[in-house]
Parts: sequence; C-alpha cells; structure tokens
Amino acid sequence: NDEFDGDGDGENTDNDDSDSDGDEMEIERQSKLLDQEMEQERLDAEEEMQRTIATKTSVYHLPTEEELKDEEDRVVPPSEIKQRVDDILHVLTDFKARRETVQPDNTPRSRVDYINRLALDMAELYGYIPELVNLFFDTFGPHETLEYIESSDTPRPLVIRANTLKVRRKDLASALLKRGVNLDPLAPWSKVGLKIYDSPIPIGATPEYLSGHYMLQSASSLCPVLALNPQLREKVLDMSAAPGGKTSYISQLMRNTGLVYANDLKRDRQKATIGNLHRLGVTNALVTQMDGRLLGKTHKNAFDRILLDAPCSGLGVISRDQSIKVSRTLEDVKKTVVLQKELLSSGLQALKVGGTMVYSTCSICVHENEEVVDYALSKFPNIRIVDCGLNFGKPGFTRYQHKRYHPSLALTRRFYPHVHNMDGFFVAKIEKFDEFKASSSKEEDKEATKGEADNDGEGETVNNDAAKPKQNVVTQDRNDKTKSNERKKKKKKRPLKPRKPSLETGDKDDIDDEKSNQKFNPRDANKRGTKRPMNIKTKDKSLASTNNNKAADIAKKKQKSNAKVTKPRRRNFTSDIGGSS
Repeated sequence: NDEFDGDGDGENTDNDDSDSDGDEMEIERQSKLLDQEMEQERLDAEEEMQRTIATKTSVYHLPTEEELKDEEDRVVPPSEIKQRVDDILHVLTDFKARRETVQPDNTPRSRVDYINRLALDMAELYGYIPELVNLFFDTFGPHETLEYIESSDTPRPLVIRANTLKVRRKDLASALLKRGVNLDPLAPWSKVGLKIYDSPIPIGATPEYLSGHYMLQSASSLCPVLALNPQLREKVLDMSAAPGGKTSYISQLMRNTGLVYANDLKRDRQKATIGNLHRLGVTNALVTQMDGRLLGKTHKNAFDRILLDAPCSGLGVISRDQSIKVSRTLEDVKKTVVLQKELLSSGLQALKVGGTMVYSTCSICVHENEEVVDYALSKFPNIRIVDCGLNFGKPGFTRYQHKRYHPSLALTRRFYPHVHNMDGFFVAKIEKFDEFKASSSKEEDKEATKGEADNDGEGETVNNDAAKPKQNVVTQDRNDKTKSNERKKKKKKRPLKPRKPSLETGDKDDIDDEKSNQKFNPRDANKRGTKRPMNIKTKDKSLASTNNNKAADIAKKKQKSNAKVTKPRRRNFTSDIGGSS
C-alpha cells in the first residue's frame, strides 16, 4: 500500500505541474519571453562594452615615414584620413596616457609629431595649404580648428537688410512671404535683418529688390555699423565703401541727414556703390575716389565718425570663396598688415577730437586684428579702446603665443562661423579724446638729451656729436645750401686796392693808420672798386688835417665853378608901356 501510495503521489505531482503549465495565461508567457530577450540584450551590451574598452584603450600607432611612403603609391580614401584625424584628436585629449612609445628605446613620441601629422592630414582632407592649418592651430587649437574648418565648408544663411528709408521690415517680410519666400527675423540684436532659408525666385531680382526695399548683406557686416552708431547731422567717412552696403546702412541710421563720404581706392568699384545708393534712395552721400592713406593729411580733424572696413586676407569668409584655401599665404597676410596700419593711422588723423572710429576686418587672423590695433595704441597716445556696444561675440585676444597686447583689447569683439553661424569678423571701436602733438614729444626728447649731456659733463668729457640730438634731413640740406652760398659770395669779393700815399699827410705808416681807422659807406659794400670813406671826425690828428685839406679843396672848386647862377630879372611891361605913351 505504501508503494502504491507513493506511486500515486508521484503521478499526482506530475499532473499538478502539467495542470499549472496549462493554467498559465498568455500574457504571462509573453512577459517571460520579454525577460529572456532583455537578459540577452544585457549580455550582448556588456560584451560590446568590453570589446570597445579593449580597442579604445589600446595605444594608437602613429604612422612612420616608411608607412607614409607606401601610401604615396596608392590612393588613400578620405574615410581613412578622417579616421586618422579623429584618432589623433582622441590621443591629444589625454596625451600623457595615450601617446605612443617608440621601440626599442621606449621613448615616448612628442606632441609635435602628432600636431604635424594632424596638420598635414587636415590640409589634405579639406583642401588647405598646411601653413594656413598651422595658423588656425595657433589661433584656436586642434579641436576648435576642426570645427572651424568644417563650418567654413558649409554655406552661411542668406541675409537681407530692410531699407527703412522706403519700407518697414514687417511690410517687407509680408510682401516676400506672399511670393513664397521662407524667412525669419535675423536675431534679437538686429531690427532690420531677415534670414532667408529658401525661395522659389531669385532674391536679387524681385520687384522689391529693384525698388530699393532691401539690400543683400551678410549678418557680420551689420555689426561694424551698429558699433559705429552714427547720429543725425554728423559728418561720417567710410574709408572703404564699395559696394556701398555699409554706407547705405549708415545713411539709413542717419535718416538721410548730415553728410557721408563714401570713399574707395578703385574707380571701377565705385560704380556699384553709386548704383546701390541711387537704388536705395540715399541722398546724403558723397562718393569719392582717393587713397585712404592720404586722407589724414588732406582732411585732418574733419570727421565726427569714421568706419574702416580694412582690406584683409579674407580668412573669415572662406565659405563664400573657397579659393582662399590655396591662394592665401602668410606673406600675403604680412603685406595686408602693413596696408592696414597705414590706413588706420590716416583715419585717426582725419578724426575729430571726441570722435569715434570703428576698425573691422573679415579675417580671424590675430596679425590683422589685435596686432594692428595695438600698434595704433602705441603710436597715438591720444586714443583708447571703448566698448563696441554689441552684447554678443567673443572678446579679443590680449595675448597670443609669446606676445602680450594692451588689456583694453578685451573690449573688441570676434565672430566665428562655428559659434555664431556668421562669417568670421573682427570689430574694434576707438575713441580720440585729445589732439596728438608731435612737437611736444620732440621738445621732451631734446630736453632729455640736454639733461643727459649736462649730467655726463659733470664727471667726464662728453662727445658733442653724440650728445646733440639728430637733426632732420631737411634742415641739414638747408644749412649746407646756406654755407655754399656764403662761400660763393666770399669768392666774388675782390680785395681792396691799396691807396697811394699823399704828399700832404706824410709817411706811409700814417696812411696805414688812417685806413684802419676809417669808416666806409655801407652802400658801397656790394659795389666794385674802392670804398668811399665817410667824413666822420676822429680824434686822430692826421685824419683831422686830411679832412680839413679836403674841405678846402672842395671850397676852391665850388668858387671856380659856375654852380651858383642867378635867375634873369623879370621885365616890367607896365613901365615900357608908360614910356612909349
């Protein structure tokens, strides 16, 4: 019975399990399947993580020169170069832990090796010359340089500026929306800008454009005019005006009052300036064609505000002109720096005391921006940098590599395509608070040199040539000319002929004494021949006797001559008439 009972119990338990399985609901079975799938995904994810850690923590092998020579024989795909750029940037994020050691000496590779390889790969991948990539490395750093280069390959959004001389921005936007243009306001800092995404018609050929309701202008080129902040009835100069976008915006802010000089060096470029000014309805502009480097001399202290959008290398507008990648070199940058310094110096001379000047470039190079402004601060002690009034943008550099600039350059503003989604630009606002007096500085130099000479003369003998201040070349030439003229006059003068001794005066020695004491008439200085002595009484007896004898001779001559002639008497006609009667 016991066995029967035990067997019966076993059969009952099996039946209970089958009954429990059969009693499960469908939702329970699905939940179990989901739990199994989730567990399998967790195991796969953990395995993948371990594999990723193993591959990423492995030291990146920088290609050697031999391996790079092998690449010259084959076409390297861009994906391989891009992967190598990413790997090098990954190493540079934690360089000490991830750099490679060279066998068999186990010497670690230097950072310069990675940077040089990265510059060559980025130049080859994006089509730049290597020296421009190195210039970007000095300005940004490796990671930010990659962001800047990639953003420079993407086009900037199209921006137009509403001409408030003819239309409001709201009315212009509604008119363009009716034509199917997709647009939005530019930014909170601009009241006239519109950003256009797409358009079924050309934006430069709409009736609104031809009527002068708007102007095609980049967002970054609006910033210098906003920093200039021209007021009504002022005299403003735009030193590089063509094609007239900034000039028309200045006139727009001035509401066609005052006077705006639109100057440019090239006459052909001014044709576009004149056309845009006429189309936009600008009436207070005067278009000129002059060398901006001469405006400081011809128009000294003449303008209330000056805008100088200086010619530059264009390293901030690569998205609009891809040829800059291979056409600009460091030598071109150095040449433009010289021109920019001359234009800025001329503009500061043409600026009134109390006026403001805005210096801007479409470049991100420090040599063309902070270095030029720092040069002006050192040359003109009567200027200072003031706040641009722009609440966006990055501050300018106060240090660059081993160079240190004026601390006020932090008030300048920089704009980048990878940060602000606009062209690379630089804006600096300068104020002239006093008149620069060059003569005072020269006098101070003279006094300083005199003081040094006096102090040195107390103890030791000083070389006079070294102590004297250097003269100007013009004054030296004038002194040389005067000396040569004096030498010629001395050569022309003939020596005086000795007078013969007279019998009345006596010996020859007395005659010599008489000549030495005689005073001659100054009117005979430039006449030829002997000089006539003046009859002046002297204490010398010999001279007195000679003078008396000469006076007696002159009196005798007068008596002999017929100098005194009496006038004929007048005939008395009345007596003649009476006698005849």
